[in-house]
Amino acid sequence: MTVFVAILGLAFLILIHEAGHFFTALAVGMRPRRFFVGFPPALVKKKRNGIEYGLGAIPLGGYVKIPGMHRPAPSDLDVHFGPALDEAPRLLPAIEHVKRPLDTSDFEGARAALAELEAALSATHLSAGARRAANRGLSEIGDGLGGDAYWRQRTWKKIAVIAAGPFTNFVFAILLLAAVYMIGIPSEASRRVDTVEPNTPAASAGLHPSDTIIAVNRIPTHTFGDVRDAIRGSHGKPLALIVERGNNFVQLPPAKPIKRSGTYLLGFRPGIIRYKRYGPVSALGYAGRDAWLVTKTMGHWLTHVTSKSNRKQISTPVGIVRTSSEAVQSGYRDYFAILALISLSLALLNLLPLLPLDGGHIAFSLIEGIRGRSVGRAVYERVSVVGIALVLLLFFVGLSNDIGRIGGG
Repeated sequence: MTVFVAILGLAFLILIHEAGHFFTALAVGMRPRRFFVGFPPALVKKKRNGIEYGLGAIPLGGYVKIPGMHRPAPSDLDVHFGPALDEAPRLLPAIEHVKRPLDTSDFEGARAALAELEAALSATHLSAGARRAANRGLSEIGDGLGGDAYWRQRTWKKIAVIAAGPFTNFVFAILLLAAVYMIGIPSEASRRVDTVEPNTPAASAGLHPSDTIIAVNRIPTHTFGDVRDAIRGSHGKPLALIVERGNNFVQLPPAKPIKRSGTYLLGFRPGIIRYKRYGPVSALGYAGRDAWLVTKTMGHWLTHVTSKSNRKQISTPVGIVRTSSEAVQSGYRDYFAILALISLSLALLNLLPLLPLDGGHIAFSLIEGIRGRSVGRAVYERVSVVGIALVLLLFFVGLSNDIGRIGGG
């Protein structure tokens, strides 16, 4: 059940990201052609006001199709209508009639020629596969020639539509963090152990949930602050805990703290005595502060991503779901906080200037605005190959890390 909740949370973050693109595109006059909850193929779909709404078979996030992301080129016809031309060579003149005006940027002429090609195709017998490819080509090129095509818009509109996805994730992260502060965050912890992480020094030493830590290295601890300070100040040297377990006192064998994010710890979660709640204004302020700290940390991580310690922090949806499911088990406060941080990470990573990420499209929109003309599809495709290769590399590194963590490595 916890894994399901974690997957649902990740899917929701992707869905609101796509919803940001969708509603902003509508607002600036770029009517999307599709908006799916989940990814195609569609289980259920319905067309309304020229937009196809559907429920996808792959229940991970959402999918938005914005018309005319790239300027149509003569080579597009070879890709889309190649199978049809192989089966019906007599279509060649009609196809060439579309290519010529596209080559000279005569888009009105291209639209008229495309209508003639559509009529020729409807009168031609084709196999199901060739027909699908041809219909897809008519739709794609027709969208690219339309007045609401993305590539034809002013620079600010293109940037607004693309940036809306990460912006939605960013705003959601701050609002969710603010909600956590308003619900209440731990302000005082107990010496009583709430949970013990597996494969940690605390687990190896035999620390149990419900144990109360009454001494560290035979030095009495009166508050959790005493316990925390002893662990953090150990500099990695072994610590022997004395705990109260039921009506007995038990001395555990020495355990060597491990270092995570610059802090020494044993791997247990204390119980909470008291929570502190904040008002809406203060909560938003603290949430904004946390978001800025995460942004700075991620910026530092990206500039040093090749270091061994930073490579070990890379994760994939496998690791994200695992971390989220553990947070669900810890309580809804931890889960909301983790979900907010994942949303913030999605926003920041999507702003990297790499195609096919949103940041890459924003960068190309700026380049096109400066040049005063669109960049050819071939350039987009070559740059996308580099971006996809880098994204895949990060994915495989992250997947290796996630498998290692699952296996206890």
